Amino acid sequence: MSTDQWLVEHGAGASPEEALALFDSLDAVATDDMLGRWRGSGLPTGSPLDGLLEAYGWYGKEFLDAETVHPLLFTTRAGPRPVDPVFVPMAVLRDRPALAHSRAARAAFRLARPLVTTTKPRARLRTVEHRGIHTAAMVYDALPIIDVFRRVSDDVRLGLMDLRGLPGPFFFVLRRER
Repeated sequence: MSTDQWLVEHGAGASPEEALALFDSLDAVATDDMLGRWRGSGLPTGSPLDGLLEAYGWYGKEFLDAETVHPLLFTTRAGPRPVDPVFVPMAVLRDRPALAHSRAARAAFRLARPLVTTTKPRARLRTVEHRGIHTAAMVYDALPIIDVFRRVSDDVRLGLMDLRGLPGPFFFVLRRER
């Protein structure tokens, strides 16, 4: 089975062990191969963060160069816009996912989103060693998060979010916008 087929068959969810096995089987990604705008979606594995980004209107990520990275793009009427992740309450997302999933929290974010958009980059692209492989990773400027990437195909990446304090990784898929 191809990796693309695996992602389709497991789009509704996989065990953390299955997702890690897939991640570990994939090739590394060069930082230059991450440049561009990417559409994101979660890969549910039982993480407290499963479904949260999508519930808030997450669009994806944008890598203009190694120093100019927009780690969180959200859908707006005017198209995808970068949001400053420093205003994302990570402790609430990590420790109180039920509250983060609530309708009230989503409504509050919709109201606040115009106030937290930014044109400034809020992350950098680096090569890191993760699980024994040197691969591209996005390092957030102000949050204890590193998103590590592996190649599914030329236009698809499997991402693993390493967040300090989260008991296991959060997985997501990025598809390059053309």
